[in-house]
Amino acid sequence: MQATSTVTDLQRSAQPREASMPVVRASFFDLQGFELMQRVSKAFAASTLVPKEYQGNLSNCMIALNLAERLKADALMVMQNLYIVHGRPGWSAQFLIATFNQCGRFSALRYEFFGTKGKDDWGCRAWAIEKETGEKIVGADIDIALAKKEGWYGKSGSKWQSMPQQMLMYRSAAWLVRAYAPEIAMGLPTADELADVIDVNADGSYTISTEELRGADTATRPAEVVDQSTGEITDQRAQQSDAIVPAYDDLLAQIQKAADVDTLAMVLDSGRDLPQAELVKLQQAYDDKRELLLGA
Repeated sequence: MQATSTVTDLQRSAQPREASMPVVRASFFDLQGFELMQRVSKAFAASTLVPKEYQGNLSNCMIALNLAERLKADALMVMQNLYIVHGRPGWSAQFLIATFNQCGRFSALRYEFFGTKGKDDWGCRAWAIEKETGEKIVGADIDIALAKKEGWYGKSGSKWQSMPQQMLMYRSAAWLVRAYAPEIAMGLPTADELADVIDVNADGSYTISTEELRGADTATRPAEVVDQSTGEITDQRAQQSDAIVPAYDDLLAQIQKAADVDTLAMVLDSGRDLPQAELVKLQQAYDDKRELLLGA
């Protein structure tokens, strides 16, 4: 017995000190986790395999690591699929679809086409089966007429004209994910959606309306013009008025008349700068209307 105890003690003393240390997870909110995140981010920032937005940029790498942790995804995969479109982050549509397919709650996404190919009524809807209930969930209809009405189709360099079928699938999938599994997208649009709401000018600057990004019916915030060579942002209407927060009554009216859950989500997102008390009431109205639409 004494010999056995002695051997065990020798084995323990031979083990590296790290083996007995507590497991530390990368995190923003405790000292050891934050230091670990910095060390890991430093390694990524020094790599030439990550996109240029992360090379030499410790902060961007740390944010990407945080997103990867929340998604339970590989950090390098997140970095390679989180695009920065003129300073705005957005997922690649393929990544969003892949994450939805692998989350385990739904079947793989499928697509239904309708209308006449080559005509404005040609469109697509995405669908999947919720595994827990067996219910078929169906996303919003996206057609060429909608793409033209929203201004996506006529953008300079738009892929809607060169590869409409793929764009219909990507857009319908993105809208379904945000409607039924918004935690996967984490509030970020796809890179394709960001490109559809940005106008690039001949001088290299671009104009974007904040409310266009949020999907609201009317642009209530000032447009920004960004000089890509200097990064300077000029508010074209700053001399007229400060940024205007959408009125609670207007957003409430939009929620009450919304015909689908995608519109509901976009209206709610456009009101995120409201005072907390109004935002809580708007959230309640959103929940009530969403339950009504899904139960219809």
